[in-house]
Amino acid sequence: MNNLFKSIFISFYISLLSVVFIQSIIELYQQGIETIWLGIFIGISPSLLFFMKLFIKPVARTSANLNALFIFAGIGAVISYLQLNLPENLTYFYTYNLGLGLGGLSLYVFWYSRLARQDSPALTIGAPLPIFNLVRSEGEDWSSSELTNHAALILFFRGNWCPLCMAQIKEVAASYQQLEQLGVKIYLVSPQPEKFTKSLADKFDVNFNFMTDKNNEAAKLLGIESLQGTPKGMEVLGYDSDTVLPTAILTDKNGVIIFTDQTDNYRVRPEPDTFLRVFKEHGLTPQATT
Repeated sequence: MNNLFKSIFISFYISLLSVVFIQSIIELYQQGIETIWLGIFIGISPSLLFFMKLFIKPVARTSANLNALFIFAGIGAVISYLQLNLPENLTYFYTYNLGLGLGGLSLYVFWYSRLARQDSPALTIGAPLPIFNLVRSEGEDWSSSELTNHAALILFFRGNWCPLCMAQIKEVAASYQQLEQLGVKIYLVSPQPEKFTKSLADKFDVNFNFMTDKNNEAAKLLGIESLQGTPKGMEVLGYDSDTVLPTAILTDKNGVIIFTDQTDNYRVRPEPDTFLRVFKEHGLTPQATT
């Protein structure tokens, strides 16, 4: 799956939202609120604040369609339409309210966020997990063939740059003791450079297994790779352009797949309670501690 246009779009979209937001603030200060710029400000500001909040206070999931943002974009368009008293205002209305406000948001929600994926044949429930190799954060090689004496939660995430991935990992960390009591080991896997995986491991004081999927080899084998899935510009920070589709895999003590979440929307992900429920449904019970 090649996502070149998507990787360009998301970087351009957020950048343009920022520029127009600043421009609307300046124009409102200079011209007052009874202008088309009030509608532009109302139409695009909530979308920009949505992204800012994701990075400042990440959440693991959002609503699928972000209806509230569409309401503000629509209200902004109506307000701007009522201020079409100058020829240049028509250009601003079509470009900023309809193009960036409603159009850009529609592309983000219904095109960019949707992953256009189908469940991978390599991840069939009831079948053994295919054998693949990873590298631990300590630099040691690891093989999935080792998943034969304990249940496992394997979480493939896009990278440290993805705020929803980081929030999901934080949620799993908060439920770590419950999973550990069931005898579950947790593996967090990303194709990002090893230095980023190691820095992530240093942040969590839990017994997770932080793994690197070099060259996306495991993702390719499992059918969950995402070519050009990293937003354009992140390469400057050292990230690869290719990444992985967010995927959760649960296996039993024999390495057999008992559950997968192959979300088709990167903003919609399962909660830790779902993982706990599945493991318990497959016979795992809290182990006695000494």
